[in-house]
Amino acid sequence: MRGLLLWPLVLGLGLVGDSQTPSIYDEGGSTEEGDEGTLGPLPRPGEVEPEQPHLRSFPGQPCANDSDTLELPERSRELLLGWVPTRLVPALYGLVLMVGLPANGLALWVLATRVPRLPSTVLLMNLAAADLLLALVLPLHLTYRLRGQRWPFGEVTCRLATATLYGHMYGSVLLLAAISVDRYLALVHPLRARSLRGQRLTAGLCAAAWLMAAVLALPLTLQQQTFRLAGSDRVLCHDALPLGAQASHWRPAFICLALLGCFLPLLVMLLCYGATLRTLAAGGQRYSHALRLTALVLASAMAFFAPSNALLLLHYSNPSPDAWGDLYAAYVPSLALSTLNSCVDPFIYCYVSLEFRDKVREGLCCQPPGATTASKASGEVGSSGSGTHSSSVP
Repeated sequence: MRGLLLWPLVLGLGLVGDSQTPSIYDEGGSTEEGDEGTLGPLPRPGEVEPEQPHLRSFPGQPCANDSDTLELPERSRELLLGWVPTRLVPALYGLVLMVGLPANGLALWVLATRVPRLPSTVLLMNLAAADLLLALVLPLHLTYRLRGQRWPFGEVTCRLATATLYGHMYGSVLLLAAISVDRYLALVHPLRARSLRGQRLTAGLCAAAWLMAAVLALPLTLQQQTFRLAGSDRVLCHDALPLGAQASHWRPAFICLALLGCFLPLLVMLLCYGATLRTLAAGGQRYSHALRLTALVLASAMAFFAPSNALLLLHYSNPSPDAWGDLYAAYVPSLALSTLNSCVDPFIYCYVSLEFRDKVREGLCCQPPGATTASKASGEVGSSGSGTHSSSVP
């Protein structure tokens, strides 16, 4: 991939150190006598054991006679089976299902059947589809969490569910960046936009977003991810992985995901919406509504996606045993919080428009679409896709 310049950092610092450097995924790198459930090389005679570092991940040590069973340090087991992953995370996933599934499904239906097929409409349809597909894969993860970290669906389904979760989430970020480019052209360069903002550009942006998301998620299907937790009947899905696989495969895969799937699109959004905000601010009071909505669109994307991916980069960037504390334990709920963006998108991009809400009422009441209302809705939908009012669209 493109992250070749980062690979000296990614791969040059081994996860398993030499005899004097503990692994970042060992719970302290060494164990005191009688400290059961803690993995790591035994201390040398007379060697003073350092203080136990904070947990960085949920690493697993394969059992001697069974490579499909992982032994975890006691502290890792407590965090893995605690109330955050088994209660808070499924509650967040349940909220996404209850709100995001109907909201995105209805938005996609209205956009596809009752709004003219303008470039901005096509972009919003793809965004609604990505958010809808993300919500559709969550029941598998929700079932797993509610069963106390017991995956009942098999290895292949675990790989596909993990790749789909990340792929559709990062696909949403990439489509948000594509929408910001479209809004930038429409509002900052309106004359040039008349020739550039066509079906060809829109199709290219959508295809690039989906293709890049698929490529970034592909490594998540190439490694085994279901392992039995030693001393229990639990079959874990992606929550505990062998140390060697974390070093050689998951580390570069997730760094590429965070950089290319999140921070690069967020940078594009920051630049495009920054220029859009300046243009709207120069337009005076009549664009105040558009200004507020554009700022809300940008702030929501940053708030939902930046924290979890920042934690992901920090987690893999520093091999020091206690560099960032209990970071992976914080990443698990932050990833669940990122999925809430799929609930927010349809409201700030579609339902914020009065004309779009009229279209929803027409559809639910089985009224025939009116040409005049459809025209107004198409202008407003394209505008609300950038967080702007219809009066700001050329």
